[in-house]
Formats: sequence, C-alpha cells, structure tokens
Amino acid sequence: MAWNFADVWEAIAAAQPNHPQCIQADRTITWGQFDARADALAAHFIAKGMSHRAKVAGYLYNGPEYLESYFAAFKGGFEPVNTNYRYGPEELVYLFDNADAEAVIFHASFADTVDAIRPRLPRVKTWIAVAEPGHPVPAWADDYDAIVAASPAQRPVMATWGRSGDDLLLLYTGGTTGMPKGVMWRQEDLFQVIGAGGNAALGIAPATSIAELLERHAAADHIKPVSLIAAPLMHGTGQFSAFINFNAGGTIACLPSRKFSAFELWDEAQRLRATGIVIVGLAFSTPMLEALEAHPGHWDLSSVKAMSSSGSMWSQENKRGLLKHVTGAVIMDSFGSSEAVGMGASSSAPGAEVQTAAFMLGPNCAVFAEDGRRVEPGSGERGMVAVTGFLPAGYYKDETKSAATFKIMEGIRWSVPGDWAEVNTDGTLTLLGRGSVCINTGGEKVFPEEVEEALKRHASVRDAVVVGVADVRFGERICAVVEPEPGQSPTLQELSDHVRSQLAAYKAPRELVLIDSIGRAPNGKVDYKVIKARALVALGVEA
Repeated sequence: MAWNFADVWEAIAAAQPNHPQCIQADRTITWGQFDARADALAAHFIAKGMSHRAKVAGYLYNGPEYLESYFAAFKGGFEPVNTNYRYGPEELVYLFDNADAEAVIFHASFADTVDAIRPRLPRVKTWIAVAEPGHPVPAWADDYDAIVAASPAQRPVMATWGRSGDDLLLLYTGGTTGMPKGVMWRQEDLFQVIGAGGNAALGIAPATSIAELLERHAAADHIKPVSLIAAPLMHGTGQFSAFINFNAGGTIACLPSRKFSAFELWDEAQRLRATGIVIVGLAFSTPMLEALEAHPGHWDLSSVKAMSSSGSMWSQENKRGLLKHVTGAVIMDSFGSSEAVGMGASSSAPGAEVQTAAFMLGPNCAVFAEDGRRVEPGSGERGMVAVTGFLPAGYYKDETKSAATFKIMEGIRWSVPGDWAEVNTDGTLTLLGRGSVCINTGGEKVFPEEVEEALKRHASVRDAVVVGVADVRFGERICAVVEPEPGQSPTLQELSDHVRSQLAAYKAPRELVLIDSIGRAPNGKVDYKVIKARALVALGVEA
C-alpha cells in the first residue's frame, strides 16, 4: 500500500481516542483530540484558499501544536516545513520564501519578529499565532486555539486532490555551511525509512497494512511507548522520533520549559514513567550525567528502557556514566542526517559500551572513495558514507545541490551528505566528520570531530570545537576552542600532549582559545564559522 501519515494516525485515533497522545506539563492531549484539532486546522487551511501541496511552516517550540500542525498538513494534502526558532529575520524571510509557505504557525512570543517580515512574504495566506502567557494573539493573526476548538462535523474536504504517498515533508537543514536546504521527503519513503511501524532492533518487521498495524497495537496495549522527547521537534531527530512513537500508537512528552534542564528531564521521566528518552549527544547527556552524579538514587528511572540520540557525537565515557544510573536502559546512537537516515547505528548496555564514533554500517550503506570505489574493510582508506534504499527526492528547488548529494553509483541512487569514515576490519565504521569543515595541515586531512572527541576525554575539558587557522608553512594549523570545566584552565601543552596520546601528532592542536561556552544549538551542532571567527579574534589573526 502507499503510506500517508494522516491515514495511519487517523486510524490509530479511531482505535484509541482516549489514549494520551502528547503530554506537556499539566496538559494532556488524547489521540481523539489530536485528530479533531488537526481536522479543524486542516479545514482552516482549505478555507483560506491554500492550494494542493501548499507549504505549512511551523515556527514553534516543542509542544502539542507542533505535531498538530504537521498532522493537519498531512490531512489536507499540504506539506509541512520545519523552522529553526533561533533564526533571525533575514534567515526567516529566506526560509519562508524559499519554501513557498502559504501558512505560518508561530508562538506569539515571536510576534514582533514575524510582524516585521510579513510585508516581504506576500505568498502567505494565513498567519496563525499560538497564545502564550504574556503574549496574546496579535490583531493581524488568526488565533490557533480558536481555530482548533472549532472541530468540523466531518473531515475537511480537500477539493479534488486527495492524499498521496507522494505528498512531501520538507526538512530544512542548515548543515555547516550555506543557507538552509529543504530536504524533500515523500511520505511513503519517510514512513518506510523510519520502520513502517516495525522495529528492526526488536526484530519487529515493517507493517504491510494499517489493519496489521492496529492489530499489533491491540496486542501490545499495556506496553505502548512513552517517549520523552527533549530534542527539538524542529530537527529531524526529535521529529522522526515522534513519528516512530506515533506509528506504534504511543505517547510523547515534551519538557515543560524551553531552556533545557537535566533536573526537569529526570523529574518528568520519573513522573510520566517514560520508556524512552530522545536527546542529541553530549549537549544534553553531559548535564544529565552531572545531575545523576550529584544526586545518586534521587530518581526512580526503572521505566526507562532506551535513551537515543542522532546527529551528534556521544562519547563512550558519557554513555558508561549514564548506564551506571539508568541500569535497565539501552543506549541507541544513530548515525544519519536529514538527507540520509540510517547510515549506521550502535547500541550500548551496562558493561558493553561501544567506542565513540564507532557504528555498524546500516544494511543499505557503503563507504566510497572519491573516485567511486568502495572502501575495503581494514584497508585504512578513508571515504564518504553513502546510503541507498528509501531516499529523499532531493533538495527543494535546488537541482545543483541535489545532484551533488544524490549520486548514481554502481547503477543505483545513493545519498552522500559528506560524512567521512574508515571501515574497520570487522565492518564497523569509525566516523571522522564532515568534509566541509576538514582541516588541511601540511597535506594531511584532519577531521575536527575526531580531535574534538579526544579533547573532551581530558578531565579539564567540558566541551571543545576544533577549527583551522591559516599557517604560512602548513596551510592551516589546528586550533582548539575549549570550554573548560568550572574552575579549570588547561594549557595548550597539556591538551596537545593529551591528543598525541590518542591520535597522530599532526592532529594535536597548536593553538588554544578558552571560552565560557561553546554555545551549541538545540540539535547539538555548532556553527563552525562563528567559532572560527571568535578564535581568530582571540588570537589576533586575520581571516
């Protein structure tokens, strides 16, 4: 069958209307309410004259509204678009214009920013505001709560176009360079690549029909998942994790606060008896471990069976520390990107933590040298990781970048987003990092993430980013930008010696800049351009 998320979620809602769908603080939205509220929002889009596959941009923090907006778009044959809530006005104008957005749903605390850019976006047919304490709906916007309260008596009529597995979800990704690119996921391909209601890790095969999916839910009624999603829903990790949960008929929970607190996360995990926690690497897990170490035994976390992350390095040392406290959990660490889901995975259990950056190749993955040859396991050769199978259609309105990422090799189509790796003798991957931020020093390629992980193993280092600084002799030299642990001031010599003890000498930093905070984004990533600019200023070096 052709899969469309709206068809699946409507069937689940009909089967379990009173089961919790989303919990945030003291708010609980049931599956029946989820369905009805999304119906009302889809009807609003249609009443505003939106066209088939019109884009619906969600400029929202985590919460029920984010997911209802996507469900409404799927229902109406429209196409949802994520929006990074950290963007400034120019980035927002670029995104909404590039995506051809006809609807923008935003939290009212963003009203001033949105109001300033509205005149530059004449294509938008409806601006919808979600009221917040101290931030009412502005006069020029439609009221989200009023819209979703007006549940239609029947499903909204979608003119003549209906729904299709070809309907898109646009996932805009900034990567490390350039303006955001809209990754076009057909719903059919996305549904399949996130498991089609199955779970490979548990040996559960993909479902072949909605009826089969509902039969599974009925059989597992007492163990439906409760996923606490701390990662932002505006990024693929949080968003796709929510979809996986919904396809299993489960419940997701969002943290009550907008500023991450490890104490709040553990409080909510205990209160809700969460079975899974979704984060993004060390940006989340470091404070989580610090809270557990400071208050051992404070939380009952016996319900937590899985902690998962994707898109950012997660160190072996940190995993080991977490599993000492959450002893019934397995840590799932996925290697992938917005345009390449399922490139690799690792799992860690107490006493069996995998090495940092070590992943098993996914079943549809390979590593290719720059000349198109497959890299042989154990050869020591480095190449770019590629995945085939269910793939995005490309980047929205950008054939040039699409051709650069989605390539035909060995007669089939692959996604090659630019991640470099070595293939070990046992077939596992050692991830090196993105080629776009690779440092060339004396003819040797140095991938920042490899050095960063070595630096983070030093007791005085809380976080680290590595950038290249111009060098007359070597082309570039390595600069470590380090956020030290409180009260610590590591020296260049001790950090360089520490790196040399783990990696080749040419990978050791030759410059050091200490800063108060690396300032990672909610998805765990850093802006290498910004960090490099800060380093150059601190060193008194011209770009």
